[in-house]
Amino acid sequence: MARPALSAVAELLKPITWFPPMWAFACGVIASGVAMQGHWLIAILGIVLAGPLVCASSQAVNDWFDRHVDAINEPQRPIPSGRMPGRWGLYVAILWTLLSLVWAAFLGRWAFIAAVVGLLLAWAYSAPPLRLKQNGWWGNAACGLCYEGLAWTTGAAVMAGGAMPGNRSLLLALLYSIGAHGIMTLNDFKAVEGDRRMGVRSLPVQLGVQRAGRVACWFMALPQLVVVLLLVQWQRPGHAVAIALLLVLQLILMDRFLESVTQRALWYSGFGVPVFVSGMMISAFALRSGGSAA
Repeated sequence: MARPALSAVAELLKPITWFPPMWAFACGVIASGVAMQGHWLIAILGIVLAGPLVCASSQAVNDWFDRHVDAINEPQRPIPSGRMPGRWGLYVAILWTLLSLVWAAFLGRWAFIAAVVGLLLAWAYSAPPLRLKQNGWWGNAACGLCYEGLAWTTGAAVMAGGAMPGNRSLLLALLYSIGAHGIMTLNDFKAVEGDRRMGVRSLPVQLGVQRAGRVACWFMALPQLVVVLLLVQWQRPGHAVAIALLLVLQLILMDRFLESVTQRALWYSGFGVPVFVSGMMISAFALRSGGSAA
């Protein structure tokens, strides 16, 4: 059997998708309050685990089990285009999953458990019989929890030597996971035709494009509003104001996005999502300055 080119393997692993979990892990590292001195190596190893390993595994799994949908929506992808011949897509997914587990084992028990949970969610999202992505509510929730909440919590725990993060850190991780549900919906607008034909009930398929766009915006905006209120309560007014300003900017961008949802979903991902994740890092620094376990 012909082997795929390295360029096809790299495209299968979708490096552009690695940023959110890597960023969330870094937020957890910051929120832990642990000094970076003497911990740089474990932080870097954890960031690699979150992005180029676990997230890349999830992308390979998704492309293999979505190959029939991609043949309609994105026929240029490595598997439907034939650049990833035979069952090589599945082999890469399995290999990267195993590599992720081996890597996580060197980071301690918490990182290994988190990697197992994240990889189970990745396979459950794409693979039968669960195939959570068949329903946009469940599938997007699984992605949000894995990409944001689990990565944040793991970063904080690894830095603290395996100790459970404080309640405030866990709460912020959960809120940004909920917000990520909306971000995941943005990825579904480009695939409505194929999803509908193949029975994938994404939110744009279930609710219609315009209504799904509004739901995505609510999912992204409301958790950030709660974060602002929490930071005020935790006596971090400067950080609260900064996130509030970022939220206002997002609302302006959302208004433009909703004028033409399908055409501007990618545009909003490029401009609105970086603003969203900037607020994540600000909230992490708020915990660091005040003590995340407080």
